[in-house]
Amino acid sequence: MKILFTGGGTGGHVFPLVAIVREIRRIYPKKDLEFYYLGPKDDFGLILLQQEDLIIKTIVSGKLRRYFSFQNFVDIFFKIPFGAIQSFFFLLAIKPDLVFSKGGSGSISVTYSARLLKIPVFLHESDVVPGLSNQKTAKWAKKIFVSFPKTEYFDQKKTTLTGNPIRKEVLEGDKKTAGELFNLTFSKPIFLIMGGSQGADAINDFVLRTLNILLNDYEIIHVTGRENFKETSAEAQVVVEKDLDKYYHPIGFLDEEKIKHAYKATDLIISRSGSGSIFEIAAVGAPAILVPLPSAAGDHQSKNAYAYSLAGACEVIEQENLTPNFFMEKIKLLFLHKEKLEAMRQSALDFAKPLAAAAIAREILEFLMLD
Repeated sequence: MKILFTGGGTGGHVFPLVAIVREIRRIYPKKDLEFYYLGPKDDFGLILLQQEDLIIKTIVSGKLRRYFSFQNFVDIFFKIPFGAIQSFFFLLAIKPDLVFSKGGSGSISVTYSARLLKIPVFLHESDVVPGLSNQKTAKWAKKIFVSFPKTEYFDQKKTTLTGNPIRKEVLEGDKKTAGELFNLTFSKPIFLIMGGSQGADAINDFVLRTLNILLNDYEIIHVTGRENFKETSAEAQVVVEKDLDKYYHPIGFLDEEKIKHAYKATDLIISRSGSGSIFEIAAVGAPAILVPLPSAAGDHQSKNAYAYSLAGACEVIEQENLTPNFFMEKIKLLFLHKEKLEAMRQSALDFAKPLAAAAIAREILEFLMLD
């Protein structure tokens, strides 16, 4: 049996695929199952997938932008058609029994080729607002899995609510190990501040402007983003008062081994509102303040954040309102009323869907066994 996965461009597309592959292997440990990945070249994502022993094939991919750009002409008339031809011949050679798509850049070429070759397509949508690739693929997908109850554009009768697949391993953190990894003092409440794979600049700038005020009362693990780490940590060394620097812990990126321990140690998470982040935050039961990325396609981060806030698990601050005074008042109120933080923690756990990957893995295997 052969399963081919597609989707990509960001970690938000790749991490759920990793979670699903691991769950399929847990449920079905036999060796007669092959995993392939076909999608755009993305060094970070491909490294993650290679670690899971997927056979990797890459294609040229274009992007359908929702605004005018001359690059659209190049992508629509050259890159996307060429990627579709590549996809068609790769699928013809591999002959997968199923294509599973996470959407994103390049996936439409693969799923459309699968349609032409009459290969069944399963689709998962992470966000409240589906991307253009998933909106198109939904028309011929055999099964559609969604993360949020009211996902836009899709026919509700065709969808199954599973939540966003997360890696089970991120739930296995240890507070003591976190202290050793990040040199935590545990003398103050701990914040985990994450900017995501995109849009970290604005959050990093805000942290630097507010750093000394924050460190007076809180200890911070600050995920700056790989490309921003040197600049941000250098600026922080200049800004932070010497008696407070032991409470500030910048890091470029949290891999799986580190993030699980950071989650375990934190008292509050400040994050963008990509679906992957939301469902991991919920699964670890962490109170959160979400700052949607304003430039996200279809405003999906804002809609994700407000959908999650309806569960009572987070507060939402729009980026334009992310000012030191407003933010400090917000967190002071939260820590003044500890029962509110505890209610947020419980609401997060109630919202969480930690078995999403396992549920999708079972659906895939049942389909393959019955087909």
